[in-house]
Amino acid sequence: MEIKINPKYPSVTDLRQRAMVKMPKFAFEYLDGGCNEDINLDKNRTDIQKVELMPQYLSKFDKSNLKTELFGHTYDAPFGIAPVGLQGLMWPNAPEILAKSAFDHNIPFILSTVTTSSIERIAEITEGKNWFQLYHPTDEKIKRDLLDRAANAGNDVLVILADVPTFGYRPRDVRNGLAMPPTMSVKNILEVFTKPDWAIQTLIHGQPSFKTMEKYMPKGLNLKKLGEFMDETFTGRLNTDRIASLRDQWKGKLVIKGVVSEEDTVKAIDLGVDGLIVSNHGGRQLDAGQSTIVPMTNLAQKYKDQITIMVDSGLRGGPDIARSIASGADFTFMGRSFMYGVGALGKEGGNHTISLMKREFQQVMEQVCCERVEDLPKHLIK
Repeated sequence: MEIKINPKYPSVTDLRQRAMVKMPKFAFEYLDGGCNEDINLDKNRTDIQKVELMPQYLSKFDKSNLKTELFGHTYDAPFGIAPVGLQGLMWPNAPEILAKSAFDHNIPFILSTVTTSSIERIAEITEGKNWFQLYHPTDEKIKRDLLDRAANAGNDVLVILADVPTFGYRPRDVRNGLAMPPTMSVKNILEVFTKPDWAIQTLIHGQPSFKTMEKYMPKGLNLKKLGEFMDETFTGRLNTDRIASLRDQWKGKLVIKGVVSEEDTVKAIDLGVDGLIVSNHGGRQLDAGQSTIVPMTNLAQKYKDQITIMVDSGLRGGPDIARSIASGADFTFMGRSFMYGVGALGKEGGNHTISLMKREFQQVMEQVCCERVEDLPKHLIK
């Protein structure tokens, strides 16, 4: 797809600033914030920025090829769109905008169980080529039905979460009424009136709801009852028995998102898991934890020949994609960057942000004189 970048917003920082202006404060802070004191949120950024690459200017060089093979599919670039919950709250119709852009650009889009479009609608947009991320239901019938729906939609990669055994403590969300159960305060309503684009798009696309989960919900839930239903329906705590059961039931590729330790990596390999997304949930779960780039680098060094190692959390643009792959990742994912793009530019935000990522990443590849994505580790300064 042709790369088109709006020159007013040539960086993710520009998109973030514009999104802050266009989105209601409660929605922007839900997207932008971490947990507790935001220490791990900040550490994700500062640690990845310490990774340095070595150019090899006098080496033989033709051109850089961004194409990357992953789970039998060749993507046009080594990055994808991470699962994000409640996307339609942050910008109306966001998951559909991003899924369409990912499909057009031939990169993976991961649909969250708790975002605001359904499995079937996103599969229609992507011809079933998206991935599906499962929040683990407590009800076996709901779990089996979700897996069947994803498989019938054509999804061949299932992502399961390991890093939400409990909801992170996020002071901004508590202040804004976006904890469970959610509330819509007078303050939030007044903020909506100051953001006419967001309000108009919400009127057009409807109040955001958990579309994938609607068939399992009792009718007429108020916000308090919705919170109780979600709390009773899901358990984020994985264990080896649950993973083994999912491995037996799911015939496609199985990926665990959130693994950061060697012990969990070994268990995942023993269980026949196909890949890991090393992640700390964007710094939204454990403020006392490590940044993502640190455990990912260690795990890639030790286990990359046994399992596919991917990474998210802390990456913002092309240089970070290059840093991560040079450090050992097979593939990368980002969530906030793409949501900033949609918040800033609406329906044009997906194409713009993906184009921006491709251009930034290609420039790094050309600058260090690297022709193939898989050769980036040769340019890592250790």
